[in-house]
Amino acid sequence: MQAQSESQRPRVALFVTCLVNVMRPGIAEATRDLLVAAGCDVEVPLDQTCCGQPAFNSGDEASGRAMARHQIEVLESYPYVVAPSGSCAGTIRHDYPHTFRDDPAWLRRAEDLAARTHEITSFLVDVMDFHPAPTRFEGKATYHDTCSGLRELGVHDQPRRLVGSVEGLDLVPLPGNNVCCGFGGTFCVKYPAIANAVVEEKAVAVESTGADILLGGDLGCLMNMAGKLQRRGSPVRVFHTVEAIAGRLGTPAIGETPTGEKP
Repeated sequence: MQAQSESQRPRVALFVTCLVNVMRPGIAEATRDLLVAAGCDVEVPLDQTCCGQPAFNSGDEASGRAMARHQIEVLESYPYVVAPSGSCAGTIRHDYPHTFRDDPAWLRRAEDLAARTHEITSFLVDVMDFHPAPTRFEGKATYHDTCSGLRELGVHDQPRRLVGSVEGLDLVPLPGNNVCCGFGGTFCVKYPAIANAVVEEKAVAVESTGADILLGGDLGCLMNMAGKLQRRGSPVRVFHTVEAIAGRLGTPAIGETPTGEKP
């Protein structure tokens, strides 16, 4: 895309997400780098907190609604809100309007924020028509479509187009790419036996591709799959999609030590 003047640069709030902030901040850094490369002015609102998804998933509507009010107040002044997570973006897009369905004033604010909230790869492709600068990494990767990104936001082709900018990386299909990994937010805590059986099947499918690398768009899902793959002794390394696009596949993968070793 063409260079933009400062007055034309879209102002974007980066919604970091809880897991990224605590477990892998490099994903937020890669997201910021890609947004800047796409011509955006990026800000990280320091008062942002959890989107409220765990509360909504657990049936705690009151706590989820309180978090939604806070997030709306923090984020509603930004023309765009972008998150490296289909589940968090999906919560803002769908759960916020739903929880305020009987409160017209807050419903208007929730719907307005929902319309300006995007998952990162969808924003880069669908809004910015961004074509990343080519990077290079020799290897074979496969891609898992996370439930919220795929079903709530229609994220499918966008990450694949962007990953295509990584020269030397062969992207191969994953059997059952649209099947849940078993994480499911609080599901894996409430039903660990079922979640473990589901992620076991996912790990077998990943290994069957012969891929060196597994990519996806939600850190919770990626941590779940990385943990199972490591317990199986698999050599498959796991990264967030933005890490691949930003040229970070040479860094330690999810679950590896800073020296690149598996614990």
